[in-house]
Amino acid sequence: MSEVRISAEPRTDFGKGGARRTRRAGKVPAVVYGHGEKPLHISLPSLELAAAIRKGGANQLIAIEVTDGTRELVIPKDIQRDPLRDEIVHADLLIVRRGEKITTDIPLAFTGEVEKGGLVVHELTAVSVEAEATHIPESIEVDLEGLAIGSQRLVSEITVPDGIVILTDGEQTVATVSEPRGEAADEAEAEAAEGEEAPAAAAAE
Repeated sequence: MSEVRISAEPRTDFGKGGARRTRRAGKVPAVVYGHGEKPLHISLPSLELAAAIRKGGANQLIAIEVTDGTRELVIPKDIQRDPLRDEIVHADLLIVRRGEKITTDIPLAFTGEVEKGGLVVHELTAVSVEAEATHIPESIEVDLEGLAIGSQRLVSEITVPDGIVILTDGEQTVATVSEPRGEAADEAEAEAAEGEEAPAAAAAE
C-alpha cells in the first residue's frame, strides 16, 4: 500500500473545548504514539485525513509532516467518528518503521459465484494478521467460485500474499452457502404435509 503524505500542526489546546475549536477550524485532533516515543499531539486537515482513510482503509500508511519539523510514518490505530454526521472527530495514530512486522486486522473481499440458488452468509468480515507495516494490503481476497450449497469456506483455505501470516483460528468459518429461506421453508412444509398424508392414507385403508 502506498503512503499518503499529510501536513500537521502541533496541538497545544487540549480538553473538550480545545477539541471543539480544532474541529471548527476544519481539523481533526490526533495523537501519534509508539516505539517508546513521547505521545505527540497534533491536528490534521479533516478532509485530507478522511480522503486517506477512504483510499486505503483502516491500514492506510500515512507520512505525517509536522510544521515543527517532526516526521513520522503511521497507520490509524483508532478512528472515532461522529455517529450522526459520520465525520472523523479524533484519531490515534501508531508509529511504524519500515521492515517491522505488526499485528492488525485486514478486511475480506469476497469474489466468485457460488452454486446457482445458493445464499452466501458471511461469518467473518476481517481476519487478524501479522504483516510488514509498510506492505499491508487493503483487503484479502476470499474466492467462493463454485462453492456448493451446504458448503463452507474456512480461514485455513484463504490464500494470502507472501509475508502475511493469518493469526485468526484456521478452523473458523469465513462464509457458508445455504439455501434461500423461501425454498427451504417450502420444502419443509412439503415434507411435513407428506408426513401427515401417510398416516391418514394408512387409516383409510
